[in-house]
Amino acid sequence: MVQVKKSLVVLNGFIHDFAAGYWLAAIIAIAVLHDMHGRQPMVTGILNQLEHLFFWQSVAAGVIIMATGSGRTFTYVDNYYGVDSERTRRRMLLIKHIILFIVFGIGYWFVFDMTFH
Repeated sequence: MVQVKKSLVVLNGFIHDFAAGYWLAAIIAIAVLHDMHGRQPMVTGILNQLEHLFFWQSVAAGVIIMATGSGRTFTYVDNYYGVDSERTRRRMLLIKHIILFIVFGIGYWFVFDMTFH
């Protein structure tokens, strides 16, 4: 039973990291597709549809990131490295996630107007 729990924790972490990578790739894809509008006016309608597709997929990835991130919060609770190290690790995780939350906001601010112009 313990092995199954450990496997699920690892799987949750993998899904979390994969969704984060997908989110970033979708944001970059929107920017690249939007840049093509001026150079490829004949396919603007298709590019707009792709932008919308990637935008909503990035939203789904964001939901998965939040859900699996919540799972990580409650599974990595052991004082494996000791109390002082664990306190520092948690503080650094909090700072990292605040920065990443800001990055998510900036990413959506950046591509929202591109997608829904």
